[in-house]
Amino acid sequence: MGRKIHPLGFRLGVSQKHYSHRFAQTKDYPKFLEGDRQIRASIEKYITKHVKDAANYGGVGHIEIQRKTDLIRVDIHTGFPDLLIEEQSLGITQMKGGIENISGIESRKLIVVLNSITQPYGEPKILAEHVASQLRNRVPFRRTMKKAIELVGRTSNRGIKIQIAGRLNGSEMARVEWAREGRVPLQTIKARIGYSYHPAQTIHGVLGIKTWTFQGTG
Repeated sequence: MGRKIHPLGFRLGVSQKHYSHRFAQTKDYPKFLEGDRQIRASIEKYITKHVKDAANYGGVGHIEIQRKTDLIRVDIHTGFPDLLIEEQSLGITQMKGGIENISGIESRKLIVVLNSITQPYGEPKILAEHVASQLRNRVPFRRTMKKAIELVGRTSNRGIKIQIAGRLNGSEMARVEWAREGRVPLQTIKARIGYSYHPAQTIHGVLGIKTWTFQGTG
């Protein structure tokens, strides 16, 4: 029986960094951890609600949160930040309001920065969300995986692997299918591996989508 470990947690401190930065006492750690989770959930909920054409939107690659004594800085790494700003005339003001309600801080102590990702589909999270949107639109899973690999092939990634599990194409028996191009050395700690999981709710049930990308060793 295989023993699995999370690809990102396996490489923390070697080729993977934390997305939350703070100094806190032990008793405050659970509070800050839950606060960071709520901030990320609020941002993703706002984008899902306000972006009209989510399929063509670059999505959010990752969100970095830096906490200082009286300041919170939120860096949103997204594929097309201009589209997110243009969706509403207020821009990201409403998004900041939601974060302020969650974190309980004043507006002047919160900084939200949008950072553009040069190659959006090279980010595993954005790629997984793209595959999920195609499956929800009843696109055959094999065609979806092939097109997704073609999108990633235009980036600088050295390897890509996509795995879909569940009742594929509405079959009675659930199964796992995957496709890979290039190398994805999951057992090499120095390998810079990107990983993401995203569920897709279809009329036949939930499909689990996993994506891995390999950017080289460092």
